[in-house]
Amino acid sequence: MDQIRIGKFIAEMRKEKGLTQRQLADILLISDKTVSKWECGKGLPEVSLMLPLCETLGINVNELLSGEQLSAVEYQEKAEDNIMRLINEREENKKKMILSGVTVGVTIMATVTLFLVSGLTVLPNAARIALIVIGLLVMIGGLGVAAVLEWDAGGFVCPHCKEYFVPTMKAYLMGAHTITRRHLKCPACGKKSYCIRSLGKK
Repeated sequence: MDQIRIGKFIAEMRKEKGLTQRQLADILLISDKTVSKWECGKGLPEVSLMLPLCETLGINVNELLSGEQLSAVEYQEKAEDNIMRLINEREENKKKMILSGVTVGVTIMATVTLFLVSGLTVLPNAARIALIVIGLLVMIGGLGVAAVLEWDAGGFVCPHCKEYFVPTMKAYLMGAHTITRRHLKCPACGKKSYCIRSLGKK
């Protein structure tokens, strides 16, 4: 999805309806910062907000995701294109999550093997130290690659305001987590909570 194009379209349609960002936000029961973020191309509306937003702006979801008003002829073609883009995005993010898990598994096995060899085999001290250092480097590198893959696979949804967002790498790495949730600060409402992972913007 072209977030910048969609953001400009939201701003254009909002102004056409004579609404300020604050007025649109009040109608949707969200903050004006969230509307501003959309219009700046820094995020897309959560799926639960798309229909109310479209109704308010007098457009349909297909036009929203296309970032333009569509004629009857263009509608079907754009609908199929938007659906395929959403499906492809989710599939790519699933692959990244799987690859991240595989990377963690391989990293753990390689690190444990190197540590066992260094501890259980008769080796000169220099070789033993070298194996331990290599093991540590493999562990740090592997976990780093896995973290980047996982961070890049979609984003999170705030349980309070339902805003979809992608955290900074620092916030992501520092946040406590479970398998599907991570403790993060929502950029829209400012609340810290266990946000739900989402592999796509819906």
